[in-house]
Amino acid sequence: MKKTIVSLLLMLCMGTGVSTAQDCCKQQGATEKKECTDGQQACGKKGATLLETIMTRTSVRQFTDEAVKPCCVEKMLRAAMAAPTAVNKQPWHFVVVDDKQVLDRLADEGRRGDMLRKAPLAIVVCGDMNKAMEGKGREYWIQDCSAATENLLLAAHAMGLGAVWTGQYPMDNRYTRTQQVLSLPESVVPLCIVIVGHPAEQPQPKDKWKADNVSYNSYGAKK
Repeated sequence: MKKTIVSLLLMLCMGTGVSTAQDCCKQQGATEKKECTDGQQACGKKGATLLETIMTRTSVRQFTDEAVKPCCVEKMLRAAMAAPTAVNKQPWHFVVVDDKQVLDRLADEGRRGDMLRKAPLAIVVCGDMNKAMEGKGREYWIQDCSAATENLLLAAHAMGLGAVWTGQYPMDNRYTRTQQVLSLPESVVPLCIVIVGHPAEQPQPKDKWKADNVSYNSYGAKK
């Protein structure tokens, strides 16, 4: 009877995703487990509400040399995969890049390339066309993967990390090059590269609220 109760509790935890990041951290020892669950500096900014996290998130483009812990990476990926997706197709694939040589190869000229060379981590958010809908609905993969990317960015910010979304698709000179560097099949298309790390800057979020961008019931109508 006791074994049955324990098994049911374990299944419940796995079903809700509660134990995942904790188990990941357990493998790294008690000290790193605490770092991954407490404090803004590693993996867990405390006290922020969901709306505060949304309203204070901003792009971070300068990072320290500190590595991002595996349990933090898993939390970001779990948040990404919790995004809404048309007909639950989940047409995404994520490539985690933490090898410095691969980051250097992904880097191109300009500001984005400089960020990739200096950052400890990048997550390439891709659409898997083999999982996408058929017909006109096929293009929903862009919306699905965009929703996943925003979840990833918010999770990074909530844990005290910095991140920036850099576009790939539909710029074919960008995403085809990334496909080559990462040995992606033609059916897996990079939508964007999210560059992640511990922030070496504290940019202030912009207030983007504009009442003129809102209509009620018909275009241009105000309350």
